[in-house]
Amino acid sequence: MSSKVSMDVIKESVTKMFTEATEVKKRNFCETIDIQVGLKGYDPQKDKRFNGSTRLPFIPKKSFRVCVLGDEFHCDKAREAGIDFMSVEDLKKLNKNKKEVKKLAKKYDAFLSSESVIKQVPRLLGPGLNKAGKFPTQITHGEDLPGRVAELQATIKFQLKKVLCLSAAVGNVAMDADETAVNISTAINFLVSLLKKKWQNIKSLYVKTTMGKSIRLY
Repeated sequence: MSSKVSMDVIKESVTKMFTEATEVKKRNFCETIDIQVGLKGYDPQKDKRFNGSTRLPFIPKKSFRVCVLGDEFHCDKAREAGIDFMSVEDLKKLNKNKKEVKKLAKKYDAFLSSESVIKQVPRLLGPGLNKAGKFPTQITHGEDLPGRVAELQATIKFQLKKVLCLSAAVGNVAMDADETAVNISTAINFLVSLLKKKWQNIKSLYVKTTMGKSIRLY
């Protein structure tokens, strides 16, 4: 499937964003780069709502935080790797308190959970993580924990809900410009692959930094 947005156009837009973010208006935090998409030819009430995730070649967000809800084995592995973790005992201490579970869901972007623990999550925490769209992803003892964390950090999701606007983080201004361009291209091509009429369903495509102006790609 050929892309309607060339790599040259993407690279030119990335250069503009980087120049503005690092030279013209440098902020005191690392700005995230988002892709913003407007769709057409979809009726969210009638059409099947798509939902897809893909792993980008490079981790887009520096601040993406993952917590492991682990058994003894995974808690030890997380401790060794410097990854945040909570044991079953830690989860029990939250006592299904809605405020505390909400706070936990807000603190982290994603959760990994051991096979034996994931079954207990609804009973221990109630529906809080699920409501926040952050129900844990299962991890087995044979998998590489830091590798799975990196995979989560590099994964983006496109999901059609009630509105025809979508967005996803595809980079940050501390990244290499070429890596950012590759991420943007990967994200666009993946989204188009989810659409029923491919490029005919794309009304507009923009990229922007957290505080910067939107730059139109399509």
